[in-house]
Amino acid sequence: MSSNPVAETVSSLMPRAKEELAALVAFKSVADFDQFPRSESVGAADWIASALRAEGFEDVALLDTPDGTQSVYGFLPGPEGARTVLLYAHYDVQPPLDEAGWDTPPFELTERDGRWYGRGTADCKGGVLMHLLALRALKANGGVPVHVKVIAEGSEEQGTGGLERYAEAHPELLAADTIVIGDAGNFRVGLPTVTSTLRGMTLVRVKVDTLEGNLHSGQFGGAAPDALAALIRVLDSLRTEDGSTAVDGLASDSTWEGLAYDEEQFRRDAKVLDGVELIGSGSVADRIWARPAVTVLGIDCPPVVGATPSVQASARALVSLRVPPGVDATEATKLLRAHLETHTPWGARVQVEQIGQGQAFRADTTSPAYRAMADAMAVAYPGQEMQYAGQGGSIPLCNTLATLYPEAEILLIGLSEPEAQIHAVNESVSPEELERLSVAEALFLRNYAAS
Repeated sequence: MSSNPVAETVSSLMPRAKEELAALVAFKSVADFDQFPRSESVGAADWIASALRAEGFEDVALLDTPDGTQSVYGFLPGPEGARTVLLYAHYDVQPPLDEAGWDTPPFELTERDGRWYGRGTADCKGGVLMHLLALRALKANGGVPVHVKVIAEGSEEQGTGGLERYAEAHPELLAADTIVIGDAGNFRVGLPTVTSTLRGMTLVRVKVDTLEGNLHSGQFGGAAPDALAALIRVLDSLRTEDGSTAVDGLASDSTWEGLAYDEEQFRRDAKVLDGVELIGSGSVADRIWARPAVTVLGIDCPPVVGATPSVQASARALVSLRVPPGVDATEATKLLRAHLETHTPWGARVQVEQIGQGQAFRADTTSPAYRAMADAMAVAYPGQEMQYAGQGGSIPLCNTLATLYPEAEILLIGLSEPEAQIHAVNESVSPEELERLSVAEALFLRNYAAS
């Protein structure tokens, strides 16, 4: 990174940032209060609120959102007549999954091989620190040249829509000229990238019932309808022979026109085992950014250890469907529900319950804010040009903000590059990426103010 005062300031602040990220990662802030104490999420929200107050933010508040979680809000006034920029991140995290699969404790920040490990380091507590670093660097070098609003969400990973509903009820709160969503990631470490599209998402729970109770498989098996087998069949109907998503009535042949994703690079990024084929057809970018993707997230069934010789009377699964821009998530949910009901065999009883939903998003990459970010990233990443990529994940708030503030420019950056392994065991963040993106965000705010 070429030497400049902002970059030098961010570099000097990195040891403090590591300590603060460690403190934030220590909160087990999973917004599933049936499994994780609400006090952990409250603690993380309080920590962010205190950090904002320490930076001179006004009107800092913990917003009680309709889904029972809290979002943290603060306003930092800039020069009179300046533009307003909203900086977004979320402090809730995914569950740690198999804690035994982590090389180090998931809620304890650990440095290893030049990366910082821990749940939320990249997705998205690191995003909170990115915003703080950028603002601190500007304050140390002439001041923050725009009005800044910060919103840190408490339930993004759950997809329960708390902040979206709150924003709709209080549309003036998050109004801004430009919105920076700090919850995406570079295409790879060292390649500055803005995410220009997000797939939408619907999440459903499907339950199949066939019997009043489990039966002895020796006495009744072969004629008694097995609910688990019926569920497996209906789930298998969601894919074609090559693994492409197949939901009746849902198109799956769109193509991606932007940054290409080399198949061998994808295999390395995804850690696909030798000899195992990728699923689907078309280019990798087509499959992960431009087409629907169904994933079975979990199945309720007896574990192998302790299983009895029984025909199962009931079985459940949690199914996620990602949809590209141009596909309405509400309509996709209807199609998924109809498909599951139609393809359930043997007249088994089936119930489909929607759990969460978010619309897809496409940014306007021709806006002045994108030019300001491109110039900033060229300084933060010497010798590199800003790239445009899609993201297979969903950030439901994006479309809510785009609807509420149609004139606002929305940019998506962040720390979730492939090596970060977000949502998996051994999630980590590159401190170099945190440093460079913090510099880029600071310079962007300065460029944008002057544009």
